[in-house]
Amino acid sequence: MTTAFDAIVIGGGQAGPSLAVRLANAGQRVAMIERKFLGGTCVNTGCKPTKTMVASAYAARMARRGADYGVVLGEIGIDIKRVMARKEKVTLDSRNGLRDWLAATPNVTFIEGHARFRSPGQIEVNGDVLSGEKIFLNVGGRASVPDLPGVNDVPYLTNSSILQLDTLPRHLIVVGGSYIGLEFAQMFGRFGSEVTVVEKGPRLTGREDEDVSQAIHDILAKEGIAFRLKAECIKFRLQGDDIAVGVDCTDGAPEVLGSHVLLAMGRRPNTDDLGLEVAGIETDERGYIKVDDQLRTTAENVWAMGDCNGRGAFTHTAYNDFEIVAANLLDADHRRLSDRFPCYGLYIDPPLGRVGMTEAEARKSGKNCLIGGIQMSRVGRAVERGETEGFMKVLVDADSRHILGASILGASGDEVVHGILDLMYAKAKVDTLVRSVPIHPTISEFLPTVFAGLKPLQ
Repeated sequence: MTTAFDAIVIGGGQAGPSLAVRLANAGQRVAMIERKFLGGTCVNTGCKPTKTMVASAYAARMARRGADYGVVLGEIGIDIKRVMARKEKVTLDSRNGLRDWLAATPNVTFIEGHARFRSPGQIEVNGDVLSGEKIFLNVGGRASVPDLPGVNDVPYLTNSSILQLDTLPRHLIVVGGSYIGLEFAQMFGRFGSEVTVVEKGPRLTGREDEDVSQAIHDILAKEGIAFRLKAECIKFRLQGDDIAVGVDCTDGAPEVLGSHVLLAMGRRPNTDDLGLEVAGIETDERGYIKVDDQLRTTAENVWAMGDCNGRGAFTHTAYNDFEIVAANLLDADHRRLSDRFPCYGLYIDPPLGRVGMTEAEARKSGKNCLIGGIQMSRVGRAVERGETEGFMKVLVDADSRHILGASILGASGDEVVHGILDLMYAKAKVDTLVRSVPIHPTISEFLPTVFAGLKPLQ
């Protein structure tokens, strides 16, 4: 027996449930399949839990700085069990909200289980066979565990398992000096752990400009986080109750001893156990599903959204994948991946908001570029808040007067950047922002000043 549906959605991340409900509301019979937890990475092991913990770490930091603001407090301590309980509640509330939403939507059948292609257009789950006129994959990704010497001989944490700790690491060694790793490094440093970051490259956040990377390094080092860069031959071994991480750096001791190790060295897609080859769905050499500009795979009537297609790897890009698919299928609106500007945040404190080109990319583009910037120490609201680390940097095409990109590292940088992003989507010239009259006192009020002071990129 085969149960027929108009659409089958596999994976309950950011794109899947939204698409399932949209299709169901259009009158289609939809099967929504999730093998573990609704909400995907964001709700369960990404944004929701980690930003909740970041908030706790920020509160601890501000409490310790109370005297700077004239606030007299006693000794500041961390109850990690309460931190984790608060995190768990935020996650469960969100996950349960998704379940209730699907349950309340007519035409949606929610199925818990591991889905695999049985043939083109057919899915097997829990021993049952489903057929779908259209199939949508939103299966996400997971932490990558590189085959480093000794890695399987020691206990290690990933971004998922570290969220289950109920005691503070005495010394957390974070292997990987990029976005996920640095977020956890600062967080646990503020909770009271000794933290060392091991990075293979010569600097942190290698995709960012060098001045941004250096500023991030300085911010974290000021809080007591140690770094071992240029760690070319990373290896692991047990030494008593500790874990020894070999770093083979040009400077410093050849090993770092810690109580816990977090591997933060990239992600991999959850595409290796879906039977994609049965359906004629092609992947690239890293396992990401190949899609065209409207998220269609190499198989007819199959789409791939979110982290598994390698075209974004963020919650906001996954949700935009849903919007693109829904617009094309239901609204006769030909939205495309190529309409999207790259944008993301690094959620250390202060955060980094990024959109469009970096300075390095602008130099390589061959465009006639202008650049502007300001230190956060010159921004009144940042001074008033006592959060003056970082800077703003913006890039503009001198010929078209369109904004090319921005890096906002500083207080509320992850929010401030949206004023720039919105203008880019509006295809407005930078003069529109220069002539605006923003609210005082805010961080954003300095954007017109920064853009008014553009100079040629040398």
